[in-house]
Amino acid sequence: MDIIDQGIGTLFTDPDPDKAREFFRTKNRKMENKVMDLKDAIAKYVHDGDYLAIGGFGANRTPIAACHEIVRQKRKNMGFAGHTATHDMEVLSAGEVYNRLDVAYVVGLEARGLSPCSRSYLQSGRVKVTEWTNYSLAARLKAAAMGVPYIPTRNMMGTDTFKYSAAKITKCPYTGKKLVLMPALYPDVSVIHVHEADVFGNARFKGIAVADLELANASRRLIITTEKLIRNDEITRDPSLTRIPYILVDAVCEVPFGAYPGTMAYEYFSDEDHLREWMAVEKDPEKFKAFLNRNIFECKDHDDYIDRNGGPRKMRELRAKELLLHKEA
Repeated sequence: MDIIDQGIGTLFTDPDPDKAREFFRTKNRKMENKVMDLKDAIAKYVHDGDYLAIGGFGANRTPIAACHEIVRQKRKNMGFAGHTATHDMEVLSAGEVYNRLDVAYVVGLEARGLSPCSRSYLQSGRVKVTEWTNYSLAARLKAAAMGVPYIPTRNMMGTDTFKYSAAKITKCPYTGKKLVLMPALYPDVSVIHVHEADVFGNARFKGIAVADLELANASRRLIITTEKLIRNDEITRDPSLTRIPYILVDAVCEVPFGAYPGTMAYEYFSDEDHLREWMAVEKDPEKFKAFLNRNIFECKDHDDYIDRNGGPRKMRELRAKELLLHKEA
């Protein structure tokens, strides 16, 4: 296959599906109890130097509790898939967790503005960056989920995004048209937050999936955080509701309000006041250091973090707001 053009970015992960299969052959696929404390799951499955991916979409259904724990355990030198990453990116940047980044949508917290912390860290020169689009990263995960080394697409051609990517342009052997080859992306470890899961890891979530189904299939190790644990007979009563099967999952962690301060569709709305507080305090390094100590490093767990920021009363308010918004819709 002739390569017409290629980006100058670094490919941080190996797209070879046969090498990935060597790992997947050793993966435990037993239907056994995988419930553990989030602190233990991060300690066991998230390592310095790993390539990390986070599920959810923007500030929606994002496993923020897991991001806090990764920072709390001071993971370093990780790769990160910046795919629709907003507050999760902000948290990981605050902990300087990653030093190489596949970037699509990062730094911005959508209508909330730009994260000074994420921006300054990326501009520090300590992070190696390769550019993609959100669709490109989704295609890369899909290629990995399919067990192929790449997927052909028709996006990014003629752009600086392609120039700074690690994609390649080739000629279609059937039509002669130009295609962009998106290399498969196999994260070493991923975390996905869901509404419900059983002890084996069968997981349900409501609303948009974005690329989480592909992410679950592409990941070497997968941690599920869930709003609540449910019985397996509830799962088997309607298997069609299971979106991530147990065979893909390594750990299940029950973390109520695990997406806070983000949104969990049909459960609770985002804490916009607290997200604005994050953005404001980042502008002052000393204040931000104290803020991180209070909200991450001094917190025993996610429950402690919530207690420091309004506790059960705030959670009831956010739940009522989310339910009201759906009723009005």
